Amino acid sequence: MWILYAVLSAVFASLTSILAKMGIKDVNSHLATAIRTVVVLVMAWGLVFLTGKQNEIGKIDGRSWLFLILSGLATGFSWLFYYKALQIGDVSKVVPIDKFSIVITMVLAFIILGETVTAKTIIGASLITLGTFVLIF
Repeated sequence: MWILYAVLSAVFASLTSILAKMGIKDVNSHLATAIRTVVVLVMAWGLVFLTGKQNEIGKIDGRSWLFLILSGLATGFSWLFYYKALQIGDVSKVVPIDKFSIVITMVLAFIILGETVTAKTIIGASLITLGTFVLIF
């Protein structure tokens, strides 16, 4: 089931880039990011209430709060820089660089989370890196 969610994530991420580029033409990138964030905020809290999970907020421990807040800050910075890059650059060049986050995430997962490094992950990360450079140069 996770594969279906991952594929849907990829489809909607691609739509995000195209729709953002179309909408950001004459809009300040920070304002555009703020509008997008409000939409995501309303949608996310709507799902929380729709599924009745709002009662679980009190069960979240301090460590989880810390890392969720840090993750939110990282997302915010990512979105701000992404929208600025989309506003002034070509989508076909911005997106491959943004998706290079896959390789960065893999390296951080190995270092911070202790995930296993395999020949397959090294080859895959190398191919993604090569593909990114081919697309942007």
